[in-house]
Amino acid sequence: MLDIYDGIREDLLVVEQELKQVLETHNPLPETSTSLLNAGGKRLRPALSLLGAKFGHFDIKEITPLAVALELIHMATLIHDDVVDDSKIRRGAPTVKARWGNGISAHIGMFIFAKAMELISKYEAIPLISNVIANVSLKMCEGEIQQISASFDSGQGVKDYFFRVKRKTALLISASVQLGAVACGAGGNIHLPLYRYGNCIGMAFQITDDILDLEADQRELGKPVGSDLRQGIITLPLIYAFAKSGQRNRLMQLARQLDKDEEEVQEAIELIRDCGAIDYSFKVARKYIEKAKQELTGLPDLPAKKTLCLIADFIDARKY
Repeated sequence: MLDIYDGIREDLLVVEQELKQVLETHNPLPETSTSLLNAGGKRLRPALSLLGAKFGHFDIKEITPLAVALELIHMATLIHDDVVDDSKIRRGAPTVKARWGNGISAHIGMFIFAKAMELISKYEAIPLISNVIANVSLKMCEGEIQQISASFDSGQGVKDYFFRVKRKTALLISASVQLGAVACGAGGNIHLPLYRYGNCIGMAFQITDDILDLEADQRELGKPVGSDLRQGIITLPLIYAFAKSGQRNRLMQLARQLDKDEEEVQEAIELIRDCGAIDYSFKVARKYIEKAKQELTGLPDLPAKKTLCLIADFIDARKY
């Protein structure tokens, strides 16, 4: 992933330094900042905001607060997700929840989100930025609530899945690349196609993530394989398998089962694989990737455009 970022490497270093500064300033529990920064991550959202900004009057000082805010929002949601999911490991390291418990995690997540809103307030002169961030934040909560309320419900369909995925994942990714352009003065002829591109790669990103939960090497994935099955999250491969598996009733029974041992998780994974659900889900993700690239065709031929295409290809082929 880092090779893809070659054209914005120095800009990302500026963002990373500011991210560190923001996380450490007035943090009531500074150790959490170290833990979050050491955990790393793809920094996809700040990278997309920087690339979007390249289509406007690029100014690293102008775009940095937004890029940092987007990563902070993402961090806050991951912390809260780990509380809800009782996750002990993320990116191969103990989560904030595992180290400090639910109470601290809930408040650190809110603290980080508040820091993000403080940074967004710097764009008072561009109301579209705060409006989009407010809407995305609301929709992300809707998606998370839907996922929790529908956990272990084998009656979910594709429409339910896409409703959730757009809100939980795609909207923040689409906002990242769109608002990067907006912050640097790009017009609707630029930032709207970028928004649609971001929505498509965001959908593909989550579908691929759900496939990797069934297919990836645990060391590369950085968390236990089959986590979604254990938590009762109904993903696209599972929905397809409900319709196509010759052992549909057994698979639905396993999906609804609250406590699954390792053998039962592996049984469910094999049933999903055997009916072609993985291949089907990859095809859906690739359709989104192709649509994302199509959205870029009318944009100026800048190096940033090529990088956005490379990011789409990475999402299509990623193993972690």
